Amino acid sequence: MQYDLSDIGTVRAILSRHGFSVSKSLGQNFLIDPDVCPQMAAQAVESPDDGVLEIGPGVGVLTAQLCRRAKKVVAIELDRRLLPVLSETLSAFRNVEIISGDVLKLDLQALLREKFTDCKRVSVCANLPYYITSPVIMRLLEERLPLAQIVVMVQKEAAERLCAEVGTREAGAVTAAVQYYAQADELFFVPRTSFFPTPKVDSAVIRLRLRSEPECKPTDEAFFFRLVKAAFAQRRKTAQNGIAAGLGLPKEQVAAALETLGLPADVRAEKIPMPQLVALSDRLCPK
Repeated sequence: MQYDLSDIGTVRAILSRHGFSVSKSLGQNFLIDPDVCPQMAAQAVESPDDGVLEIGPGVGVLTAQLCRRAKKVVAIELDRRLLPVLSETLSAFRNVEIISGDVLKLDLQALLREKFTDCKRVSVCANLPYYITSPVIMRLLEERLPLAQIVVMVQKEAAERLCAEVGTREAGAVTAAVQYYAQADELFFVPRTSFFPTPKVDSAVIRLRLRSEPECKPTDEAFFFRLVKAAFAQRRKTAQNGIAAGLGLPKEQVAAALETLGLPADVRAEKIPMPQLVALSDRLCPK
């Protein structure tokens, strides 16, 4: 039996039948807009030979759409109370596997090797709880997993920050990190009324297409990310002051490096494009 999981009455009845109550601490808001999940699935699955890793399937509304398009779907669910719910709502599909666990603790490299051996490529698709958006995205990127792309729904404000151009006002440390590993694009807007319970903020779906290599590669990657974190740590400070304080460098040394790049001493981190951030890292990195 296939359920209409975008129907709030159906969702309430299923949750009630399993004695399930929504957990605010886990950021549980279930999609009830019938148009959102098909659009997300269409963006994540480009071929019937594709595999999809979903994070936080909830009641399975997005999972069902992914199952209709992909060769295999593996969904990681933290809340064990949802396992019997998913067993019921996804009973019509034979190409889905639910894993009980924490995406921030599981061995994702091993999971991808084991579960998707017969898939042409693998993407991540998820409606991420707002409170773990950045940690999850950064883990997926930093581990350099064999993924083609990441299609996720996040808070609208987070989407704007993640997809901003490095060197613009909206950019932050996470923007630089994401753009280092992937090409980020905002796909479409999702109003708060698309969820049950209704959250206090709107959302957006973004796509991160993973790069095989960064467009600009620093000499020392670890130092580059330390510099980025220091530069954006206090947005009211100049990049010079932030970097000097965060990395324990003399201000004069940072000022001189900025000058060689044609940047003023009082420039803020948000005004420095990615190529110049990388060049600044190379100039300040200990030899």
